[in-house]
Amino acid sequence: MLLLGTSGPFGKYIDLPVPLTIEIRALLALLFLLGYCKWKGLSFRLRQKDVWPIILSGFLMCLHWTTYFKSLQLSNVAIGMLSLFTYPVWTAFLEPLFLKTRFQKIHLLLGILVLAGIYLLVPEISFGNSQTLAIGFGICSALCYAVRNLILKTKVAIYQGSVLMSYQLFITCIVLFPTYFFYDLGPVVGQWKGLLGVALITTAMGHTMFINTFRSFSVTTISILSSIQPVYGIIIGVLFMAEIPYWSTVLGGILILFSVVIESIRSYR
Repeated sequence: MLLLGTSGPFGKYIDLPVPLTIEIRALLALLFLLGYCKWKGLSFRLRQKDVWPIILSGFLMCLHWTTYFKSLQLSNVAIGMLSLFTYPVWTAFLEPLFLKTRFQKIHLLLGILVLAGIYLLVPEISFGNSQTLAIGFGICSALCYAVRNLILKTKVAIYQGSVLMSYQLFITCIVLFPTYFFYDLGPVVGQWKGLLGVALITTAMGHTMFINTFRSFSVTTISILSSIQPVYGIIIGVLFMAEIPYWSTVLGGILILFSVVIESIRSYR
């Protein structure tokens, strides 16, 4: 979660169109992971019945990234974050349907607590037309992310997380390949630090480790634990960008930490 929480700070360095940013991010991360998989001698062979679910998870990952960045583009980080982190609640409802697990009321309560905490992270929210549209994109992103995670939950016992992530990055690269013909590539060179950081640290390392956690926890548990990402983002902002949060933001972080600690203790038991 600490690695995934770096996406916001790295994103501040990137001033490119959203599809182009995601395409280059996916391409660089894919190159890193292919090198790692080759070094570890990992196989990319898939069982025939797993091909389409993994392809679908790649499309969902691509859609999740693009809709989330679009949400940020239409409003601000706060509204985008608030709408995206509804995904623990969606996961709590969807996991029993996808994986035939028992619905746990505590997960719904913790999801609502996380939403309350994220709401407090936002100093002020004003809902205009663009903000409403941004929330729609954010919720779409949350649903895509929740379903993608549930699909991969059924595959991590068979395939390495780095292999699964490589397939998703490859599909994203293919889907967004036309962006090279629609946007000016000149500014890309000047954005190499942010692109390299978000590709290596956030995507190749963070998302791969995230997928591997599916082996040990339920997807709902992971989604609740992942809600600590905004807290890490705020801490990184304080340490490296001198962005001092409001007291309401601190209170929101405490609520999120509280829900994460509760779920961590429950999972440990």
